[in-house]
Parts: sequence; C-alpha cells; structure tokens
Amino acid sequence: MPDKGHRRRLRDKFLKSGFEGFHDYEIVELLLTLAQPMKDCKPMAKAALRKFGSSRAVLEAYAKELSEVKGLGPNNIFGLRLARDIARRYLAERIEGKDFLQSSQEVMDYLKVSLRDRSREVFMVIYLNGRNQIMSMEEVFEGTLTTSVVYPREVVKQALNHEAAALIFVHNHPSGNPQPSKDDLEITKKLKDAVSTIDVSIYDHIIIAGDETYSFADHGLI
Repeated sequence: MPDKGHRRRLRDKFLKSGFEGFHDYEIVELLLTLAQPMKDCKPMAKAALRKFGSSRAVLEAYAKELSEVKGLGPNNIFGLRLARDIARRYLAERIEGKDFLQSSQEVMDYLKVSLRDRSREVFMVIYLNGRNQIMSMEEVFEGTLTTSVVYPREVVKQALNHEAAALIFVHNHPSGNPQPSKDDLEITKKLKDAVSTIDVSIYDHIIIAGDETYSFADHGLI
C-alpha cells in the first residue's frame, strides 16, 4: 500500500514550488500516481530512472521500452505519455501565430523539448505565412534522413495545402552530434530546389542534437 502521507507531501511540495527541489525519481513517481493512486509508485519510478537515466528520458521513452520496467503497465504508460504530450502541446500553442524571427528562442525551446530525446530521427516542417507568422508545425517523416525517407514531392504538397509563404526544416540527431551529414546537405538541396518551383522560401534547416543546435542559415548553407 502507498504511504498516503508521503504522496500528500509530494503533491503539496509541487503545488508550492513546482518541481523545484524534486529528485528525478520523485517527478516520475508523482506522474505515476495519477494513473495508479492506490499503489506505491516509488519502486517503479526508481526502476525507470535506473533504466533510462533521467526523468526527461523516461518521458521520451517508447511505450515498448517503458513496458519492460517491472510494474509499469498501460495505465502508467498512458499517464507518462499524456504528461509529455500536454507539455509539447502547451509549448506549441505558445508560439503558433507568432512572428518566427521575434520568437526564435521560444521556437528553439519547443523544438528541443519535442526532438532532443528521440531515439530515431524525426523530420519536421514549420509553415510560415507572408508575415513570418507560424501557422503550423508538423512531423512529416521518421527515420534516418536520406532521400529514401524524405520525399520532396510530399513537402511541396503540404506547403501548398498550408498556403505557406516560407518553410523551416527541422530534424534531430540522436547521436548528439549537431554537425550536418552528407545526407543532410543533399536532402536540403533537393528540398530547396523542389520548393523553389512553387515560389516558397526556405528560411532555415535546424538540427537538434541534445541541447545543441545547428542552423544551416547561420552557416550560409540556405
């Protein structure tokens, strides 16, 4: 049975100052209690931290990986995924409709939260209108970034569907190395050539690698 006093202290501590002063396992434990209020979640939380290394990594883990932790079931996994996706949705809604150039730091914060801990490469497109306002952000491809995964024709189609005036490409490097690969450079050129046929600009291609970023525009590659 769970220690109700311990659980109440965790909740009161969170309501008073958020996650300040929390251990990583306490953050995971508190999230797990939402799905299993009548079970002691501390052992599961500590087991998850041992397996994944941090609360951030626990939230980014795939459902199959989480299910390998003793005690974690569908309800727990649902609670963790819900917390993660609510955070992403909140950050996304904060920047949609804003001028990209004036909100670049907020955009980078969102991108890091969304992509830095993924175990696979994800390719995202940010669609801007003629006033440089963010209209939408979509994950369009998943897998190693090669011409066999990223289809320029599909990017053109989606740009037309969104009536975008400009695009920003984003993908992550799970390796943690922010430097662009040969494939990164090649696919960026192919995308730039394809998008130019519909008179849409490409403002940047951003690589997220952990807490590091690489901007093609800053390095004169766009």
